[in-house]
Amino acid sequence: MSDPDNDIVLFTGFPGFLASALLPRILSRLAAADAVCLVQPQHLTLARSRVATLVAADESLRGRIRIIGGDITNRGLDITGRLAPRRVIEIFHLAAVYDLAVKRDVAMRVNVLGTQHVIDFARDCPRLRRFQYVSTCYVSGRWRGTFTEGMLEEGQQFNNFYEESKQLAEVAVRKAIRVGLPVTIYRPAIVVGDSTTGETQKYDGPYFALQWLMRQPRVAVMPVVGDTRRREFNVVPRDYVVDAIAWLSGRVESMGRTYALADPRPLTVDAMLDEMARATGRRMIRLPLPLGVAKGMLTWVPGVQALMRIPAAAVDYFVHPTHYDTASARSDMASSGIACPPFASYLDTLVAWMRAHPEVGSSAMT
Repeated sequence: MSDPDNDIVLFTGFPGFLASALLPRILSRLAAADAVCLVQPQHLTLARSRVATLVAADESLRGRIRIIGGDITNRGLDITGRLAPRRVIEIFHLAAVYDLAVKRDVAMRVNVLGTQHVIDFARDCPRLRRFQYVSTCYVSGRWRGTFTEGMLEEGQQFNNFYEESKQLAEVAVRKAIRVGLPVTIYRPAIVVGDSTTGETQKYDGPYFALQWLMRQPRVAVMPVVGDTRRREFNVVPRDYVVDAIAWLSGRVESMGRTYALADPRPLTVDAMLDEMARATGRRMIRLPLPLGVAKGMLTWVPGVQALMRIPAAAVDYFVHPTHYDTASARSDMASSGIACPPFASYLDTLVAWMRAHPEVGSSAMT
């Protein structure tokens, strides 16, 4: 059972997709610590259910995970008096609104102001060893060419307020590093389901294209935009991201570093569509469209959005001009055996899980 004086690892973003898988891994590494998960009130029931599932899978977790209601958008996280900062030795900040169509005020309040509030809390933790921050590769915005792990404020333009807010949040985290906060930053690419089980919490990103194919007969039409033979679509499975964070978060050399958790050899959009056609058993007929026409039809033409169920904001990622350099991640994980598997190697697993779980939606947790 939990000791009231045990060290604490504070998690935000639970019971989200990444946090739910990462939490038991971190408690395995920090065997003498307990976890406190800061959860929005509307997600408390789901969070408790998720804890029960984790405990059922690993009895050693019983009594080591505490759920407390709170809100990162409020100063003090709404947990003043319920968690002693002196007990906190690590913070994993994963909470964010991941929604490409998010309104700017919501994105700024949750992703930027919320992150600043967690940073402020971290500064009040006298025994803090590390602030582990999960960002995104897409702080790059529409950067043309290679975006390195050291780049951040490059004058880039953004596709949406999600990207902009995550970039501004990472700017705040980097400022905290400069004044002495012990930080490691992780930038996942587009995260899909587990490569071994296919499990996912929502269908978005490449799932939109897969679902569109699966709703069609054997000969399927796929609208395409831009030069699909040159543009990359960078996808990583959840288990790779979790394995990477679990490994790097416990390494001394990761202090102050930023890691792009992306596929170092991503498929082009053209090659990815070929793999999707194969995995879904479809013969694909490509229908080239200008980007503006494709987004305009989804946004303004009655019935098109309802038919395709692809958000207009998602189309931008099929013409994404950025390649992500992963040198630091690959170098610092070289001895771990952790590597991003090729998309084609686990796509069939993702499709099988989709067929078995049609009830899963595409809504973000907010």
